[in-house]
Amino acid sequence: MGLYDRDYSRERASYDFNSYEMERSESELVTFVKETYKLFAASMLAGSVGAYVGVGMAAAIHAVKWPIFFLEIALLIGLQFVKHKPGINLVVMFAFTFVSGLALGPLLNMVLGMSGGSAIIGNAFLMTTVIFGSLSFFAINTTKDFTGYGKPLMIALIVVIAGSLLNMFIFQSPIMHIMIQGAVVMLFSFMVIYDTQNIIHGAYETPIDGAIALYLDFLNLFTALLQIFGILSSDD
Repeated sequence: MGLYDRDYSRERASYDFNSYEMERSESELVTFVKETYKLFAASMLAGSVGAYVGVGMAAAIHAVKWPIFFLEIALLIGLQFVKHKPGINLVVMFAFTFVSGLALGPLLNMVLGMSGGSAIIGNAFLMTTVIFGSLSFFAINTTKDFTGYGKPLMIALIVVIAGSLLNMFIFQSPIMHIMIQGAVVMLFSFMVIYDTQNIIHGAYETPIDGAIALYLDFLNLFTALLQIFGILSSDD
């Protein structure tokens, strides 16, 4: 589930990030970043709870996968309208992350049914964590500015989504599926760098925006790696 409107760069493209940072005091920016990562951690917890519940309801969730998908979209869009409203913004954010975890239930259940399924999930999660942590560290410490990469990343996201839909409904090729998931891993690896730098530059309107961006980066990385590992470990 990567259909998050990340094109906030268009709204802020005319900003000079150096002057923008000067408008915020250093203490305000530090507080903003801390709040963002606290919300990210809480979102991960809510998503994990959703995934745990989803594994036990895998068949039922698979039967209504499209309504759940559209519910995710609705919650994500709704979050943009309530993100400035204390209390309800957190309810909608955690509802979204819980439902996104719930939607992961059928995939997790399928992998658990494979030989060594638990190890596959563990390896996918470990690799996701390593990639996410390493790229976050790189984004914070590098002198290169990646905050201007919004448009090419958005174009790449659209291409990947289009390719996924074509393969889902027309080609149905396992090889093409692996290639697409590999592209997803590369894309969201760049997204981690891009979003991390936008957070530390104070380019987000609210900590919720940054937390959801990071959550979606982690979720899409994990989902793509899990599918790759699952396919490569399958005997079919």
